[in-house]
Amino acid sequence: MRIRDDFASRAVVLPEDYEWVHSPANGVDRMMLDRIGDEVARATTIVRFAPSSYFDAHTHGGGEEYLVLDGVFSDESGDYGAGSYVRNPIGTSHKPHTENGCTIFVKLHQFDEADQEQKLVDTGSADFQPGPAEGISVLPLHQVPGETVALWRFEPGSSAGLHQHPGGEEILVLEGTLQDEHGSYPAGSWIRNPHLSEHTPFSDEGCLIYMKSGHLAPS
Repeated sequence: MRIRDDFASRAVVLPEDYEWVHSPANGVDRMMLDRIGDEVARATTIVRFAPSSYFDAHTHGGGEEYLVLDGVFSDESGDYGAGSYVRNPIGTSHKPHTENGCTIFVKLHQFDEADQEQKLVDTGSADFQPGPAEGISVLPLHQVPGETVALWRFEPGSSAGLHQHPGGEEILVLEGTLQDEHGSYPAGSWIRNPHLSEHTPFSDEGCLIYMKSGHLAPS
């Protein structure tokens, strides 16, 4: 299976574009954003768990990164509420489940072998830092060579200015509406901008975004 697998091309998925498909687990549906592979795949996905649903125990052969979008996601290590950012490196394993239902944004099989830090960040209580422009604040989540992950908060009327993305950029809009010269992206929108792309992101109403950058450089 190959979905939006040309990482040299810009890709955009808006909420009205969502097509949910059933997973092998009862009560678990997926919106596949990009994917190379079948059930075991390099994948970026929004996963929706119905109440009392679960996945069988499994090992992360290529690592797992996820952000809980709503509800509470759980495994044998704990319960992770909305805003929890978790990294499980290559070789870790768990049996995820939910009691009341949840939605997560997850990236699989995208870890460098040297990136072995297991991490949990409660983004709802963490402190944001001043960002690159007035009205923008940043919460760093993870950084290794070739990959930077952070949440960015745009206050109403703020702009990051024109800039280029060496290594590309991937965005999930979590709250509000992000804009640039190419369009408008409400909450739930996913944007992938390729290596050396340029744009001027801004937000008239304000927004919160997940952003990963540097990971789309050609090998």
